[in-house]
Amino acid sequence: MKKVKKLFAFLTILSMVLMMSAHVMAAVDLNAKYEVDTNKIQGWPQAADIASDTGILMDADTGTVLFDKGGDQQRYPASITKIMTLLVAVENSSMDEQVTFTETGVRNVAADSSNINSKVGEVMTMQDCLHALMIISANDAAAQIAEHVGGTEQNFIDMMNQRAAEIGCTNTHFTNSSGLPDENHYSSAKDMALIFREGLKNKDFRSVLGDADYTIQPTNMTSDKRVMHTHHPMFAPESDIYYPGCIGGKTGFTNLAAHTLVTAVEQNGTTYIAVVMHGVELSTCCLDSKALFDYGFGNFTKTAVDGGSVILPKGMDVNALTAKSESSNGKIKTVYYAGDHQVGTSTVDETAATATPTPETAASGTAGDTLDQSGESDNNEISGTSSSEVSQNSKSTRDTQSTTTGKVSETKGVPALRKILLMIMAAMVLILIALLAALGRKERKHRKHRR
Repeated sequence: MKKVKKLFAFLTILSMVLMMSAHVMAAVDLNAKYEVDTNKIQGWPQAADIASDTGILMDADTGTVLFDKGGDQQRYPASITKIMTLLVAVENSSMDEQVTFTETGVRNVAADSSNINSKVGEVMTMQDCLHALMIISANDAAAQIAEHVGGTEQNFIDMMNQRAAEIGCTNTHFTNSSGLPDENHYSSAKDMALIFREGLKNKDFRSVLGDADYTIQPTNMTSDKRVMHTHHPMFAPESDIYYPGCIGGKTGFTNLAAHTLVTAVEQNGTTYIAVVMHGVELSTCCLDSKALFDYGFGNFTKTAVDGGSVILPKGMDVNALTAKSESSNGKIKTVYYAGDHQVGTSTVDETAATATPTPETAASGTAGDTLDQSGESDNNEISGTSSSEVSQNSKSTRDTQSTTTGKVSETKGVPALRKILLMIMAAMVLILIALLAALGRKERKHRKHRR
């Protein structure tokens, strides 16, 4: 009996330790260092390393990853979280909706938190709130948008996580709509690029993103105008770090996240998305992003194939690619690879296709211009330079991102080791239940024997 009780106590303590370990595994490992994985692809243009911990360069049209340094590794996003807040908001509301500020939003009006100094009962349009969200990174606007759209702040956060899963994010979990510090609020460079890519398909998203300047007119609670200017140096024409063709982005900063930056640039019909995370300074993130755009536009071309397009290193023949096709619902979808690396997709009607689509070289894009958006960060975020109004050529981007046959991610942001620990915990619980049952039977027999 004593042995059983000791074993029971040991297993209980072990289960508690495993539970604590599983929780800790959700924390981001800020000490890990990563190599540029895309430099390992045979025949791929070699890229210089960047100073930021992680980074990615993605083609917005095909989803092709041109540069990847720890792209799937979790980092704290800070205010680039607001890109997802913007996406969920524009998908579930209209720009002319009236938003009334409550304690939910106003509690974020603090000296150490970016805000528009909103007041309880103040009314603004959704368009006003979304511009405050993206241009000056207003945390009070973020929380109020969440409550207005979701009914409750938590419901909106659930919507953010659900949308992230639908987009294909596998290393993302949101706990708030602003990016304020929380150890269980994390994302990755690749996931943020996917979220931004999805947003670019939405005209309201692009409209808000493309405004470097915006003024909130006097409201029912104040006679003052709120004049806002972009804090994203690469989007500000007067900035030394302005990048031609920049169509917008978002900055982020907290002490734990350090600096994060998402930027999109369009040149000659090609749009690239750069995401860098955990940079020492905002200027560092800008220089890293500039280097990524220079690398992308300088080393790759877009080539048309029947029903789609591919991104190729300059000098690579499209006929050197391998293609995998599958038929579904009257369509033939083909995924193209350079070695094992996906570089594009195409989709054609089954009736129009006589065989697997044959790649045909076409004109490409490299350089370009116009973007939307402005960035800012969470609390204590460094503000960059102000900017003059930038006019944007809004263009709907068609989603041609593809996945290989039947490959569906089910990780939803839970690290593999954490999953293993959770499985072990489940097994331990079953063992504990069995031991409790055995202990109960033993005690009943013992009482019966004493009688």
